[in-house]
Amino acid sequence: MSTSSGARVCFTSRVRADRLDEYRAAHAAVWPEMLRALRDTGWRDYHLYLRDDGLLVGILVTDDYAAAQRRMAATEVNARWQEAMSGFFVDEGNPDEGFVVLDEVFHLETQLAALGE
Repeated sequence: MSTSSGARVCFTSRVRADRLDEYRAAHAAVWPEMLRALRDTGWRDYHLYLRDDGLLVGILVTDDYAAAQRRMAATEVNARWQEAMSGFFVDEGNPDEGFVVLDEVFHLETQLAALGE
C-alpha cells in the first residue's frame, strides 16, 4: 500500500524454534554499520515481530522495495550480516532473499479517508 512517504511492505519468514532467544539477542544489538546501511539504502520505519513458534513478520516503509533490496544486497555489511543470520532460519540461503511479501488487504486510515473522515 502506498503512503505519502512511500510504500509499506510486510513480509514473513521463519526462524528456527531452537534459536529464537539467540535471534532476539542479535536483533537487540544490530551492528551500527548494518543500521546505517539499511537507512542509507531506503529502509524506513522497519520493524520485526517474532512469534514463539518462529514466525517472523517484518514491516517497513520504502520508496521502492525492489530497489532498496538491490542497494542493500550490494553492501559489504549486508553480506556479513546475512552470513551471520543464515543459521537462524528454517530455509537455506540468504535470509533476506526468502522473505514472503504479503498483500495489504485493509488499512483503517485509508478507508476512513475515503469516507471523508
